[in-house]
Amino acid sequence: MSDIVSEPTGEAEQARCAGKAALAAALTDARARTLALFGACEGALGAGLRVPCTPELNLPLWELGHVGWFADWWLARNPERHRGLQANPQAPRRPARQARRGVDADSLFNSSTVPHDHRWTLNLPAADALRTDLAESLQDTLALLHGAEATDAGLYFFRLALFHEDMHAEAAVYMAQNLGFDPTPGAGAAATAARPPRTLQAPATTWELGRSGPGFAFDNELGAHPVAVAAFEVDAHAVTWAQYLPFVESGAAAQRRFWSDAGWAWRSRSQSAWPRYVRPARNGWEQLRHGQWQALDLGATARHLTAFEAQAWCAWAGRRLPTEAEWEVAAHTLPGFVWGDAWEWTASPFAPFPGFTPHPYVDYSAPWFDGRPVLKGASPATVPRMRHPKYRNYFTPERNDIVSGFRTVAA
Repeated sequence: MSDIVSEPTGEAEQARCAGKAALAAALTDARARTLALFGACEGALGAGLRVPCTPELNLPLWELGHVGWFADWWLARNPERHRGLQANPQAPRRPARQARRGVDADSLFNSSTVPHDHRWTLNLPAADALRTDLAESLQDTLALLHGAEATDAGLYFFRLALFHEDMHAEAAVYMAQNLGFDPTPGAGAAATAARPPRTLQAPATTWELGRSGPGFAFDNELGAHPVAVAAFEVDAHAVTWAQYLPFVESGAAAQRRFWSDAGWAWRSRSQSAWPRYVRPARNGWEQLRHGQWQALDLGATARHLTAFEAQAWCAWAGRRLPTEAEWEVAAHTLPGFVWGDAWEWTASPFAPFPGFTPHPYVDYSAPWFDGRPVLKGASPATVPRMRHPKYRNYFTPERNDIVSGFRTVAA
């Protein structure tokens, strides 16, 4: 085996280590994106801004309030923000800025204490009030950042607030697709060049799984440890519709033998025989994009697939999903490895690395170590500063509202 391979740098790594000036610009950019996405939502849904109460969605007003509340909770209201990872998450907080209007923001927007379905029963502030709160929150954040120590501890909560807002912005894009409107009017769809199936060969190596070194890390990334990875053959890019749809067209997707027990149970409950947002058409297939059916680009990455569908396709094709370590080895070391078209399901469960200790935001990872898969990569809705190959995404395997796809490894 070779020596442990080190990871490359990039825009996302720079964001993890961003100094005060770069952080100020990024926080301002993230807030502008949040408001633009919310504006698109207002335009599509009208003043009521009501959406169905489903596990995939959140109320847009709640999302807007939560983003500002989260930044205030960990920054403007947090007396221990300068301590970084050593901060006491239970330290008494200053009153929320909404208290002057008689609004108890903690009882509305704390995701750790307000159950998902209960959010539909709340008397949420109006959009204009929330926009005012966000403007004041950003002003306070930038002022605090100006006076913060330029150390990893001093900047930890500013980086956390930034990445948290970026995650919620991506979720807003998923919601727009779910509800059938365009979150970025005028952007259009990019054409996809034909991608013939191609594989890459990775030699046996020892890989350092997990993040080490300076800068920001999410708690589930820490605990870097060596992992022996045998030689493997991996797809150069995620599976395309041209590769995936023959599984459906041939009738194989309706055969029990290709599915796990959990996957077959999911398929049996599913209301459609087709992958989400696609359907057969007179001259092939079409996809639902921003509420409009249009011709499906067969050369595009197959997206909005569950982990169950990915596993079943692999069983049909005689392939398998890569492990998290294999995916990272390929992403870091193999020229021609293309990623970022979709979050990619892996064969690895989302589990703590050795020595895991929750960070002050204790509910970020620990409650979700329940066997759900790790996803790697990024989607077109992921901002570049979040596209880090060490990042570990995690959703339950039936989710297909997210921009999820997969690539395979030789079995």
